[in-house]
Amino acid sequence: MSTPAIRALTAAGIPFAERAYEHDPRAASFGLEAAEALGVEPERVFKTLLADVDGRLVVGIVPVSSKLDLKALAAAVGGRKAVMADPELAQKRTGYVVGGISPIGQKNAHETVVDETAELWPAVLVSGGRRGLDLELAPADLLRATNGVVADIAR
Repeated sequence: MSTPAIRALTAAGIPFAERAYEHDPRAASFGLEAAEALGVEPERVFKTLLADVDGRLVVGIVPVSSKLDLKALAAAVGGRKAVMADPELAQKRTGYVVGGISPIGQKNAHETVVDETAELWPAVLVSGGRRGLDLELAPADLLRATNGVVADIAR
C-alpha cells in the first residue's frame, strides 16, 4: 500500500526500504513498538513531532528513546517559544494520523529539524505514513526529502 511518503521518495529518486510490522493499537509507545518489532536500536528509530513555534508549525524528528526539547527546537528555527501542536491540527496539516505521521510527503510543507544523532547512523527509520510502516533511509536523504536541518533537539 503506497503512502504520500512513499510516493514522494519515489518521485524524488531517493532510495529507501519499506519496513512493515504488525501494529498493536494498545502499544504505549508506537516508536518503541516499531523498534522492538523491527529488531533495531530505539536510537535509530525516529519519531515525527509537530510543535507550534511562535504561531507556525515546525516538525521535530528525534529518536523514539528521547524527548523533544521544545526550547532547542525553537532556537533551531530562530523562534522564541515552542509548545506541542494540537494533535488534531497536526493531523489536518500533515494529512497523516497521529502515530503514523511521516516527516515526508506531508500535505503542507513545514520547517523540519532532525536531531543531530541521526547522523551517527548509516540509515535511520521514520514513519512511512501509517501505523505499522516505517521507512529506512540515509540521514542525508531524510534531510533532502524534508528540506530539513540538523540540530541538537533531543533530551
